[in-house]
Amino acid sequence: MPRQGLTSARVAAAAAELADSVGLSRLTVAAVARHFGVSDAALYVHVRSRDALIEQVAIRAAAGFADALAIAVAGRAGHQALVGFADAWRAFAVTHPGQYAATQLPLPAEVGTNSTGHLRLIELSYAMLRGYGLDEPALTDALRFVRSTLHGFVSLESADGFGHPRAVDASWHSILDAVHTTVSNWPTGTREQQ
Repeated sequence: MPRQGLTSARVAAAAAELADSVGLSRLTVAAVARHFGVSDAALYVHVRSRDALIEQVAIRAAAGFADALAIAVAGRAGHQALVGFADAWRAFAVTHPGQYAATQLPLPAEVGTNSTGHLRLIELSYAMLRGYGLDEPALTDALRFVRSTLHGFVSLESADGFGHPRAVDASWHSILDAVHTTVSNWPTGTREQQ
């Protein structure tokens, strides 16, 4: 019988907070159970395994991430949309490192296709780049470039990987200008695979 007041939504929310504070790799069912002061067995009523717990964190995080990106790009296009999108991406990754890590994990197909947050992340990403007038396959190629750039930067920043004394924010803004220039001049021809 479920413990009174303990719900799947509360378990997922607590797991997301713990992922941010201890790191996604250290998130366990036992850690969430300790958070609530219950036995591991009491938590298994709400989550069947550690993998399922991580999936719940990923679904919850994707929804919050998508909300932040949607606000950042609303009413904007081109360079303004790119900067808003990128700044919101970076802020989410820095503020919610465990949740951000969960959004980057591959999910089972049945989970990913039913996660509205993940679907919105994809839609928002493509919509932001459509302001540059790109069509397929250039649109997908450009999105992979932008996503790789943003993810690489926030991953290095989170790991204190920038040892040079130049201000990280200054580099960020220069990189976004370079991304804008690159996407604005994206090659439209398709290259056939050899």
